[in-house]
Amino acid sequence: MSANLPSTPVVGGDSGPPETHRQQSEFNPESNGETANEGTTNEKTKEANANQATKEQVGSHKDAAAVDLSQVELKAENLYDKEKVDIEAIPLEEVFELLQCTSDGLDQKEVNDRLQIFGPNKLESHEQNAFLQFLTFMWNPLSWVMEAAALVAIVLANGQGAPPDWEDFIGIIILLLANSAIGFYEERNAGNAVKALMDSLAPKAKVKRNGEWIEIESANLVPGDMISFKIGDIVPADCRLTEAINVSIDQAALTGESLPQSKETGSECFSGSTCKQGEAEGVAIATGRNTFFGRAASLVGEDDDSTGHLQKILAQIGSFCLVTIGIFVLAEIFVLYAGFRYQYRRGLNNILVLLIGGIPIAMPTVLSVTLAVGATQLAKYKAIVTRITAIEEMAGVTILCSDKTGTLTTNKLTIDRNTVKTFSHFSVEQVILLSAYASRTENQDAIDSAVVTALGDPSKAREGINLLDFKPFNPVDKRTEITYREESSGKVKRVTKGMTGVIIDLCTRNKTEDQEAALEQDVQELAQRGLRTIAVAYEELPGDDHTAEGDGFELVGVLAIFDPPREDTKQTIDDALALGVRVKMITGDQLAIAKETGRRLGLGDHMWPAKVLKDGPPANSEYNDLDGLILGADGFAGVFPEHKYEIVRRLQGLGHLVAMTGDGANDAPALSRANVGIAVEGATDAARGAADIVLTEPGLSTIVHAISQSRIIFQRMRNYAIYACAVTIRIVVCFAVLAFTYKFDFPPFMILIIALLNDGTIMTLSVDRVKPSLEPDTWDLAEIFAYAIAYGLYLTASTVALIVIIIETNFFQSTFGVTLQNSSATNVNDPQLHMIAYLQVAIISQALIFVTRAHGFFFMERPSFALMIAFCIAQLVSSIIAAYGNWGFTNIHSISGAWIGIIWVWNIIWFIPLDWVKFAMKATIIKSLRNRRIASVKQAAAAKEAIEMGVEQPQHTPLAQQLSRTTSRAASVHESFYRNRTNFLAKTMHKVGFRSKRVAFSPAEQRKFSAHGTRLSGQTLQKYPSGGGVTAGTQTRTTTNAT
Repeated sequence: MSANLPSTPVVGGDSGPPETHRQQSEFNPESNGETANEGTTNEKTKEANANQATKEQVGSHKDAAAVDLSQVELKAENLYDKEKVDIEAIPLEEVFELLQCTSDGLDQKEVNDRLQIFGPNKLESHEQNAFLQFLTFMWNPLSWVMEAAALVAIVLANGQGAPPDWEDFIGIIILLLANSAIGFYEERNAGNAVKALMDSLAPKAKVKRNGEWIEIESANLVPGDMISFKIGDIVPADCRLTEAINVSIDQAALTGESLPQSKETGSECFSGSTCKQGEAEGVAIATGRNTFFGRAASLVGEDDDSTGHLQKILAQIGSFCLVTIGIFVLAEIFVLYAGFRYQYRRGLNNILVLLIGGIPIAMPTVLSVTLAVGATQLAKYKAIVTRITAIEEMAGVTILCSDKTGTLTTNKLTIDRNTVKTFSHFSVEQVILLSAYASRTENQDAIDSAVVTALGDPSKAREGINLLDFKPFNPVDKRTEITYREESSGKVKRVTKGMTGVIIDLCTRNKTEDQEAALEQDVQELAQRGLRTIAVAYEELPGDDHTAEGDGFELVGVLAIFDPPREDTKQTIDDALALGVRVKMITGDQLAIAKETGRRLGLGDHMWPAKVLKDGPPANSEYNDLDGLILGADGFAGVFPEHKYEIVRRLQGLGHLVAMTGDGANDAPALSRANVGIAVEGATDAARGAADIVLTEPGLSTIVHAISQSRIIFQRMRNYAIYACAVTIRIVVCFAVLAFTYKFDFPPFMILIIALLNDGTIMTLSVDRVKPSLEPDTWDLAEIFAYAIAYGLYLTASTVALIVIIIETNFFQSTFGVTLQNSSATNVNDPQLHMIAYLQVAIISQALIFVTRAHGFFFMERPSFALMIAFCIAQLVSSIIAAYGNWGFTNIHSISGAWIGIIWVWNIIWFIPLDWVKFAMKATIIKSLRNRRIASVKQAAAAKEAIEMGVEQPQHTPLAQQLSRTTSRAASVHESFYRNRTNFLAKTMHKVGFRSKRVAFSPAEQRKFSAHGTRLSGQTLQKYPSGGGVTAGTQTRTTTNAT
């Protein structure tokens, strides 16, 4: 429906809905919803609202009726040109006319037709074909090399009188299918678990169909439906109210403001906002992506073209392995063919050994399964992972940017007992009790609820008194008032509460200049701390007439109202700081409120207003540029969506991995931009769609668990990455050296056996027991490759030394009485020697994982039960093959038990010093690499400090900056090939589907958007009338237009 609107995104505009700007003030009781009257019937209120709306419509309809709306082209320059159409003045009658509906609702046939035209009332989601998902596991550079090896075995190996190498071909295919099947199974399970949680979030709506009210899933709403909602309900679609009884709507999800907004007949209500008071009926004018949420979420943009961080790591590790293999394959081609004059088939077998054994074919699957298992574990804690690689990126998060309202705080107003100011002889408890008398006990607004809740027992608000009269808030008096008879004394008393200025003006009894000065000082002090205030006063009536004048109001006290932090928020922040993660508050609320919240949470009050993001640091500040200010600040207040987005972007530019928490549509752009976006419990669809992790239980404690869990998962992946690269070095260098020195022709099929057993064992790393780090983790590939080269060369030495001793000496034969098949003349390609090499490589290669997974000695960190069982089974199978394997097609022969024992002892002797190799690397090369990295970061920071404001950042940025996502797939084609292994969950989640052209609207246009949605829906219905049915071709066209 927005196809004809301009595609330039709004920048610097106010993204809040119109009602917010018409009613905001420092404290405006009009906004607190105190419009309910316990002494006035709902019918009178309803009639007054209807009369007021009718008057407004009559005045505006004169101009609107003179325009033929069907002739207005849907372009911004026409819709917002008041000389043509004043779209703010659309009366309700015209809404029904445009949407071709009545107050009796739609029938089912009409609903079905409109669903075909407008689509469901939900954000788009995409399902991936299971078979295609399985096939994608074989589409990455590492798999391509294995697939190429399979083609070599079946096509190129056919020659010189020998048949095709069917055994190797079948073995390679089995290896590929096994890896794909394991990865597919684990990822599918994770996807289904998360999808089940997402489905449980499906909202309901009360709608009138065929003249009767029924409850349906809100996804089935269409424009023209009559909907109803009451206190506590979520508004299911953008609507215009046809009936409104004391309605107050919480739009914090849109604006970040704490106080709800009053609504009346004819007002707009937006999808996702919450009804805090009253009940209402309305006509749906926009659904799905055409709602205000859908428009606001256009800032989120497309995310499918970005290459995730894990894809980049996979690409670089894959490149390391491919380059290593490529170098030695070329070396073998020159040496074996040009130097040794090998026959075609013999040389090809040696090349297959390097291709099959050197490629860490299981690496994408192992890392993907590790993440999938992590996603399933987090799902048990009610945390939905909508982008699987967010788990890995969470491990490296250095800054957590958090929205305040509804995230750090409860989004529920509360009376702070510690700040209650009392006057005269009244105590704090008496002030709260009297203010509760002057509050509603049913159908409460936010302030009444806060006051009554402060009593502890809500029944005390009417206990011991007989209600005689209650006057609700009204825009003129700006206060509430109750008249009651005290049961204990029989006296008639009157209590009022409201704006402090109004209440003090009412007071006449015991009023002094000192009292007024004290009140003003108290109000100013609380206002500086960001606390809103209401004053309370009371008077006694001389007789029994509750309508008579009293003896004059006396000031009782002042209550401070604030949005308190969640119970677990402070502990969550402390835990995050202990994990090396800084927390910054980014809120749309006032600066004073932000500072007060920061003080209560221990965040600090070093906060700045949003204007510094445009104007730069103040002249007298300690910061020379905006980046330094953003990095040093504890938070920012009064920000709009584009400000949040800019803050996250600049922090990323400074080399930080940023996580952003939020719950509203105004958080969606920053959630999408952040490395890890976290939507808290109760978040809107727009926020959940933009987030990478969605919490379905209240509180932020799950975030700390997610950080800790992500670091455990990161350690598992890092351990495997070192292991995989080391095995590549070990296989490629080892068998290339043996081929060059002894013309050792190791059979390719046995490399396949080693790879299958290794993969089966290594898969258990996804549930291995490891310790999370206390600092943010980063992929330091230089360290990984350094460890891998050291381990790989050491293991190569262990194998080469064994083969050299067997070939060049009789040590084992003379000492242990063992022999080879050709004992008379040493044959370097003896089938039993091949088996010895196989068993030695298989055992010590798998044992390496126990060294890479431990930070200290391997026996100091207990592995998981699954890893130990898998390792033991693999070693048992390897030993059985060595003892009984006699496969002529692969040129191996079984060996005696004595040889098996010799190989086990040999491997144990060589395994023990592996820890010393690790410690030596840490003390030398790894220490040097870390010092160089730290120096590079300091150098980049110093260069950044020297740059003048407004100048681009230096080219050489900190290493951590490399952790941000690649902004375009075109930036690295190689990286994008690994994308299919890490983004599978995105296709099963309830994701935002804003794939079409972006829409934009200025602050002025936003005020008119609701009317524009009505008009556009009407235009669509007029163009494709549903009464006559919708043809297949029409459905296709209209769906495209609507979406």
